[in-house]
Amino acid sequence: MTAWWAALAAPSSGGTDVPALLLTLAAVLVATKALGALARRASQPAVLGELVAGILLGGSVLGVLDPNEPVLHVLSELGVLILLFEVGLETDLQALRRVGGAALTVGGAGIILPFAGGFAVATALGASTLTALVVAAAMTATSIGISARVLGDLGRLKTDEGQIVLGAAVFDDVMGLVILAVVGGVVAGQGITALGVASTALVAIGFVVGALVLGAFVAPHLMAAVARVRVAGTVGVTALVLVFVTAAVAAKVGSAMIIGAFAAGLVLHTTPQRHEIEKWVTSLGHVLVPVFFASVGAEVDLRAMLSPAALGLGAALIVVAVVGKVIAGYAPWWFRGRKLLVGVAMVPRGEVGLIFAQMGVQAGVLAGGEFGAVIAMVVVTTFLAPPLLSRIAGAPPAGRGDGDSGSGLNELVAEGAPAAPAPRTTQARPRLG
Repeated sequence: MTAWWAALAAPSSGGTDVPALLLTLAAVLVATKALGALARRASQPAVLGELVAGILLGGSVLGVLDPNEPVLHVLSELGVLILLFEVGLETDLQALRRVGGAALTVGGAGIILPFAGGFAVATALGASTLTALVVAAAMTATSIGISARVLGDLGRLKTDEGQIVLGAAVFDDVMGLVILAVVGGVVAGQGITALGVASTALVAIGFVVGALVLGAFVAPHLMAAVARVRVAGTVGVTALVLVFVTAAVAAKVGSAMIIGAFAAGLVLHTTPQRHEIEKWVTSLGHVLVPVFFASVGAEVDLRAMLSPAALGLGAALIVVAVVGKVIAGYAPWWFRGRKLLVGVAMVPRGEVGLIFAQMGVQAGVLAGGEFGAVIAMVVVTTFLAPPLLSRIAGAPPAGRGDGDSGSGLNELVAEGAPAAPAPRTTQARPRLG
């Protein structure tokens, strides 16, 4: 099969071979959708199947997908931007205020504990300081899409625990991106200084805050004007333009493009056109996001991943990844709700962990066994969370029909989450205290 494909998709001389590229895209889309469907049948998020599809199509097995091919790389980057835009689009900052203190406490502990543990483990097992920093940064992630999907199916998304998880996940991901931006600066030769770290953090956080302030004035008027244009797709295209512009500006001011895409989603969350935008962008995401997940999988070197050193590092990272997030759930001592539920819901790294791993590869810091160990950590933590949450959550609280579990972000990454077990029964609502 490999020889047949090599002959069919062999590049022609003189630039990009469009027919070969189309065949590769066809193979990626078929494989990701097929294996994503198998993952859903196994009650697992579709992202796991798409990641496996990339591994199979990559150089370690079939050699069909080269993630470094320039056009595929651009498509993969677009998939990441859409993914982070969806995260921002579904983040309700107003709803998070009520549990803000607990969410920040869980999020802070969910960064410090896995980061410190991951750095210590990676360093102890022979990784360089830069590699250990990237590994540790990937440990801080929490998959908003997967956690939201599972909690929604269990009727827990709109409870205090669910809102704490969402708030903490947003905080973890933004700060994790700041950490990776700092590491990227170190790779570029800037060095690690307190001033440099503070500057990078201020740029990233300041950009998001500035976008929210400016967007609060501009976005409602802009989208209202666009909505009056009677041309199909205008609202969706305008939203996509906003994503591209904010991502480009974020990169120009020294932050990450995905922070710009996330900020664009936050800005458009409050607009009346949000659901129309979500529907339009999700349709595009069904094509581009699998390309990103497959490209990450194609980066995996199975031989290096299965080496004793990589397996040892991966096993240690998995333990630290699970324990660190679970302990973080107990950090807000005043919260009287179900802290174990919060901690376990923070465990899956999912699509966000893959983004961090890919950024490490692009920075030239993460490769071979270390990259494989991080991928193993992402896969196992994502695999563990849905069944564990189903056991811990029990019967959903009465009146908690969390109808948002089928939203755009969940469609793109977590279609395999388990359905809520057991009929609804009355349960006292936890108090924040």
